[in-house]
Amino acid sequence: MEDYLIKSIINDGMFRAYVVNGTNLVREAQKRHDTWSAATAALGRSLVGTVMLASSLLKGKEKMTVKINGGGPVGNIVVDGNANGTVKGYLQNPHVSLPLNAKHHIDVGKAVGDQGTFSVTKDMGLKDPFTGNVALASGEIGDDFTYYLAQSEQIPSSVGVSVFVNPDESVEVAGGFMIQVMPGASDEAIDRLQTTLNDLPLVSELLRQGKTPEDILKLLFKDDKVKILDKIPVSFKCDCSKDRFAAAMASLSSKEIESMIKEDHGAEVTCRFCGNKYQYNELELKAILIKSQN
Repeated sequence: MEDYLIKSIINDGMFRAYVVNGTNLVREAQKRHDTWSAATAALGRSLVGTVMLASSLLKGKEKMTVKINGGGPVGNIVVDGNANGTVKGYLQNPHVSLPLNAKHHIDVGKAVGDQGTFSVTKDMGLKDPFTGNVALASGEIGDDFTYYLAQSEQIPSSVGVSVFVNPDESVEVAGGFMIQVMPGASDEAIDRLQTTLNDLPLVSELLRQGKTPEDILKLLFKDDKVKILDKIPVSFKCDCSKDRFAAAMASLSSKEIESMIKEDHGAEVTCRFCGNKYQYNELELKAILIKSQN
């Protein structure tokens, strides 16, 4: 199953729509963080939402960080995304499973909590990044992306994100859609779309039926004029490296680095975003110490 996102414009500019299959992306995150069902769904929805949000708001080398803190058992969720379809992310407590909710779905809202904030920091290559904060709408993630777009970006939208987790904790499918209402949208078109959204099955159900992002776009807009503008691959990809962590360690105090050399005779660093581990021997730490003193 191929992971990709399609960008489209509807009825000559009434709506912008994004649909993504992020199954392999979320599978990679689940394996790297060993997440349990509720945590998998919470992180997976956040990754899928961020890849769409980044694709809609960023260009070039711009980056964004989405942080979700709702006070629930999974703790903080942090996801980095860019305009090129790659995301990376983690949550504080990966081992969270909960009883199903009243709709017999994974209770993401309870896992995330709704007493907190949803923030997006955009690094546009300027001196200072810009951060927009809104209160969490529900903790269900899709609602929270929708609320953020309306409040912070002033874009009326509808965001649906969905992850199907198997009993053995593996991810069967994951994906989502993001529809943005443009100023030229007619009331009739908006009402028609709302009716469609009310009747639309979860994206995960559609993906399990073998539907592609193009198929889902067709279900969303039926007989409307749909123009696909772009199709981009999406993936879970971390840009960490041994050199990058070494540069970060050089900002530590000489005393801290000397302690690693004398007491521990080395150091191990683990990337929170992807779980990769990097080892540094005494010689490497001494080189970092010299760099920190210059």
